[in-house]
Amino acid sequence: MAHRMEGKTVPSVTFRTRANGQWQDVTTDELFNGKTAVVFALPGAFTPTCSATHLPRYNELAPVLRDNGVDDIVCLSVNDAFVMEQWRHDQHAEDVTFIPDGNGEFTEAMGMLVNKHELGFGKRSWRYAMLVRDGVIEKLFAEPERPGDPFEVSDADTMLRYINPEAPHPSFVTLFSKPGCPYCAQAKELLEAHGYDYEEICLGEGVTTRSVRATTGSGTVPQVLMDGRLIGGASELEQHLGQACAAA
Repeated sequence: MAHRMEGKTVPSVTFRTRANGQWQDVTTDELFNGKTAVVFALPGAFTPTCSATHLPRYNELAPVLRDNGVDDIVCLSVNDAFVMEQWRHDQHAEDVTFIPDGNGEFTEAMGMLVNKHELGFGKRSWRYAMLVRDGVIEKLFAEPERPGDPFEVSDADTMLRYINPEAPHPSFVTLFSKPGCPYCAQAKELLEAHGYDYEEICLGEGVTTRSVRATTGSGTVPQVLMDGRLIGGASELEQHLGQACAAA
């Protein structure tokens, strides 16, 4: 299926979507004409693999994909507009465009509509991803046709490797902090000045110093981790960033 669709124009469909609580029609021409877009399609909003891995990784790599010529990243599922709108809010995936293919018209025209009756899902999309340039499918990564829900080739990292095998991956930074902490504010300023996006976990929001100690070995904040490696507090972060700049 993947090779048969490559080189062809995407199916012409009008999607019934919702934005800010209002109905909004979006056509495939609007989504793809004159643009380079990455589309990833999945079986269902709020389902485990889709919510925990497939969607989040595309959202994480969105800045790198855009740096490598991608104008838009589209998540498509055979779900209704209300479900897709709520899933977007739940996932905080601001770098992804959510498209509900509620009637399955686009998915059927792609040859990707499958019956998930054994799960009580009805007809859904097979999992795949594709690179679309000006409405034409350049590359399509379809998951292997076998029982279950294989997830091997439609992921964001595979797509990025196809677009640019040399593209650097972003660092993933977590900052443990607490409100009113001047050293935490200093750590944030350092990260932002060096262009790092980061996840902030604040004490008092279901997180205790015990959680920080279990994760980092220290009960004080701030504590910064980069790609799973403990950097430490504000002074250690400043030293680390200084060394990284010197090495560059």
